[in-house]
Amino acid sequence: MTKADLVERICAKTDTVNKKQAEAVVNSLFECIIDALEDGDKVELRGFGSFKTRERGPREGRNPKTGDKVSVPSKRVPYFKPGKELRERVDLS
Repeated sequence: MTKADLVERICAKTDTVNKKQAEAVVNSLFECIIDALEDGDKVELRGFGSFKTRERGPREGRNPKTGDKVSVPSKRVPYFKPGKELRERVDLS
């Protein structure tokens, strides 16, 4: 599902929100989550999951073309942990 598909589904589920308003809501939601992660905050959406950042330590990688060792610096990466309700609804077994 793309962001445009998400906007379409929001419009289809609600009669009071038009496409432009739904797009603004989706963009605002993503911006708020991104801003919080940039600030080092955790975003928790009960029943859905939580977004946070993890620190990846420095490591040695390899250049795939030459095979030479390359030093990869440490960095923060986004991480999503699904909530219990989401895991239960997705589990089809």
